[in-house]
Amino acid sequence: MLVRAGKIADTACKTMRGALMRFENSRVLVTGAAGGIGAAVTTRFRREGARVCATDLDCTGITADATLTGDLTDAGFANGLPGAAAAALGGLDIVVNNAGHMFRGKVTDTDDDSLSRSLAVNVEAPFRISRAAVPILAGGDQGGAIVNVASCWGLRPGAAHALYCMTKAALASLTQCMAMDHAGEGVRINAVCPNEVDTPMLRTGFAMRGFDPDSAVAALGKTVPLGRIAQPDDIADVVLFLASDDARYMCGALVEVNGGKPVI
Repeated sequence: MLVRAGKIADTACKTMRGALMRFENSRVLVTGAAGGIGAAVTTRFRREGARVCATDLDCTGITADATLTGDLTDAGFANGLPGAAAAALGGLDIVVNNAGHMFRGKVTDTDDDSLSRSLAVNVEAPFRISRAAVPILAGGDQGGAIVNVASCWGLRPGAAHALYCMTKAALASLTQCMAMDHAGEGVRINAVCPNEVDTPMLRTGFAMRGFDPDSAVAALGKTVPLGRIAQPDDIADVVLFLASDDARYMCGALVEVNGGKPVI
């Protein structure tokens, strides 16, 4: 009986390990890896067996298998990222376009510099990175996956966020267009669309407007049916799902992760 129990326990451990190592031998590029969601995504991929190349403006403090420091508003850097990641990791299987820029305000409050940066980070960089990544992913043995981090705010209008909604809407549309165009090459492309997430970017925005971040986050949580705003891990879980074989028949999906709260 003890031997049988031991075998059962060993089998259970092996099954659990298999479930937790969905990305063993996978090679992943994550942009915006220093931020809240990017850091969570990087950590989760590595925990599940992947090798990760992380990129951001400042890679200090990022734990990854390779890091590439640079500015996504630099077209040359964005164009070269997938190739550089593939060189660093020995190939590339998954790309997570996570980096984002948020500008709050009406169109009449928006200057050209804010317009240019939002377009560059939220639209042009994912476009360039995906354009360079698709041939690499399609050339692999089993295709690959791209997961874009869009936003609920790109699926419907939100007050005083004209630029953010516009650029995230463009990313959502780009996701679905690329999914149709490249599914036949074995490349699945989907997007996760969060609502508010408790990240440094959100807290910095509150501080810049004169609010105490802790109090503001707590108050915001009361507007969510589930009782809190999302934590980075809540979003990372969905990113990894979309990148995994568990989502093998998902292509062109825009998955809202909002705790039941609509954009208002």
